Amino acid sequence: MSKSLKRVKKALQDAGIDTEIKELGLARTAQQAADVAGCELDQIAKSMIFRGEDSGEAILFLTAGGNQVDTGKASAVAGEKLGKADAALIRAQTGFAIGGVAPVGHLNPIRAFLDPRLLEFGTIWAAAGTPHHIFELHPSDLPRLTGAQAADFTS
Repeated sequence: MSKSLKRVKKALQDAGIDTEIKELGLARTAQQAADVAGCELDQIAKSMIFRGEDSGEAILFLTAGGNQVDTGKASAVAGEKLGKADAALIRAQTGFAIGGVAPVGHLNPIRAFLDPRLLEFGTIWAAAGTPHHIFELHPSDLPRLTGAQAADFTS
């Protein structure tokens, strides 16, 4: 088991969440992850990370699988212009590689925002620290686990 996957599993256990972690195999898209999980596309919580142009910090946007982050709206929500976060910033801030960024288990605190669409489901799935693993949780746990604020940032 990878260090990243262990870190996510521990963060979930420490938060009192007992959940199954599924291996995706070759799934590379949110739709493929939804197919493996047996859920709707929007039940996949994508972790989209941008770089705050003023702060230089990574900012996390948790969005429903079928939604796209509107950078104009996201910039307004974050209170600063957003740019592309490179792999080095993402790894330094979260400890995860692109494609496997989990909403929990980050190495460093991260400012986070939540797509309200995710809150419409009884259960959602998110990356478990690797591009090949996902875990299930109740969407109401996301704000508690991540400190994410629900906001309109999608198009």
